[in-house]
Amino acid sequence: MMGGICSRKREQLVIEDGGCRAVSERFCRIASSKWLGNSFSRPIVDCQPGRDKCPSLMDLCIYKIREDIDKYSSFSILPRDISQQIFNELIHSRCLTDVSLKAFRDCALQDVFLGEYPGVKDSWMDFISSQGSSLLSVDISSSDVTDSGLALLKDCPNVQTFAFNYTDQLSEHGLKHISGLSNLTSLSFKKCDAITAEGMRAFSNLINLEKLDLERCSGIHGGFFHLKGLLKLKSLNIGCCKCVSDLDLKAISGITSLKELQAFSINITDIGVSYLKGLHNLTMLNLEGCSITNACLESISALVALAILNLNRCSLNDDGWEKFSGNKNLKVLSLGFNNITDACLVHLKGLTNLESLNLDSCGIGDEGLANLTGLTLLKTLELSDTEVASNGLRHLSGLTNLENLNLSFTLVNDSSLKKLSGLTSLKSLNLDARQITDAGLAALTSLTGLTHLDLFGALISDSGTKCLQYFKNLQSLEICGGGLTDAGVKNIKDLASLRLLNLSQNCNLTDKTLELASGLTALVSLNVSNSCITREGLQYLKPLKNLRSLSLESCKVTASDIKNLQSDALPNLISFRPE
Repeated sequence: MMGGICSRKREQLVIEDGGCRAVSERFCRIASSKWLGNSFSRPIVDCQPGRDKCPSLMDLCIYKIREDIDKYSSFSILPRDISQQIFNELIHSRCLTDVSLKAFRDCALQDVFLGEYPGVKDSWMDFISSQGSSLLSVDISSSDVTDSGLALLKDCPNVQTFAFNYTDQLSEHGLKHISGLSNLTSLSFKKCDAITAEGMRAFSNLINLEKLDLERCSGIHGGFFHLKGLLKLKSLNIGCCKCVSDLDLKAISGITSLKELQAFSINITDIGVSYLKGLHNLTMLNLEGCSITNACLESISALVALAILNLNRCSLNDDGWEKFSGNKNLKVLSLGFNNITDACLVHLKGLTNLESLNLDSCGIGDEGLANLTGLTLLKTLELSDTEVASNGLRHLSGLTNLENLNLSFTLVNDSSLKKLSGLTSLKSLNLDARQITDAGLAALTSLTGLTHLDLFGALISDSGTKCLQYFKNLQSLEICGGGLTDAGVKNIKDLASLRLLNLSQNCNLTDKTLELASGLTALVSLNVSNSCITREGLQYLKPLKNLRSLSLESCKVTASDIKNLQSDALPNLISFRPE
């Protein structure tokens, strides 16, 4: 996510969604919410009696089949969509085995998503190939499939999307088996050493390919000329491929169909960027962490179709930004962790179609924010770790479309937060700063649409949590290190929409807190680390059937205690600490 709303700092880098991010050392976030992503889109089938929500008849049948899977030898006579649902359920519940896999031979399945599933090997490819011409999508990432197993895909000529990420079992010779899949439109080989300059020859016949992901492939330098004939290619990811040079970008400069180019953290210079000037259809360009200078801004400004541009961590300064003033198509601009100041923002005030602006850790102050008053379409504004203080917030009061605002580690205080009261479209607000107290929270009660509120590090007391009653739509709440007790948690227990709750580093919280939280049945992630929680309190977590992440570090709870809770009552729990 480019320009995401979260407190990410320069001291400790991580990679997330195709770009570099950083984590602050000022406060240690235990079990960050960032891992949640889209992994909870599938509804959990709960067939326990007494539940308010009744599962469908189909859910009940599939659940029963999963329970009795050993009784079935073949599903090939069932309609394909039913077989597909049973197969998907076995994968989700981690019940698919070498034995149960045989029941799905010749079922004409369309989708086989086994990415990161344990035990996938060459013998499983025989089952996959038996789906024949019906098979459209395959993901065998992080598997032990070798060249021999990949050869079996020749029996599935209609495969359109194929992912084989994070594998060390494949060779460049095995890639030849891909070259015959001419219907492929999407291909992903992240962090695969088999993708060499010679190995990329296998891609030259994939004339229908629209998306190619080679992120972190370390040996692709020199192989880009094999892509010249892929005239339908729209998306290319070569991020973190340290071997890529300026000449590699020159080799793809003629693929004018390209709309998205992920080229973050690669060893290119301004010369390499200049080769991209002919890509007039390019709408997204990510150059985060590249060794470029302000001289490349002229080349980038020639990309008139650009809607998304990420230049985070490029050591850029205030020179040359006047060239961007006429780019009316730009909607997302990320300039975080650069040496830019208010002087740069003067040239951005003409970008009136901007919807997202990331200025994280830049030398931006109150005066610079005056240049943003005309950017009325802004939905996301990242000002974390800037020099913005109380006077600057008045310039934001007219940005009524703002949905995400990050003011963490700024100089903003309680009194200035009243200037945000009119931003009623806000859904996410990050106020990770020690100078924010109960008074600041009280000034925000008009923001009833908030779904995410981050007060990590703020000095919120039990009394201050009474203001939370105004935020009925909250799905994510973080109040850490503010001195809360169980009395304060009483004001949280009725926030029924909460999916993530982080109360870590409130050392006075006891088992009573878990009892109060037991009614928050929508919770997916709970963190009460560095508190007085004991193993006796774990019993209160049993109603939280949706819980998938639980962190109780530095509590009187062991990994064994949590594992017992997992096996007894929380089968969907997949991440926990201590572990």
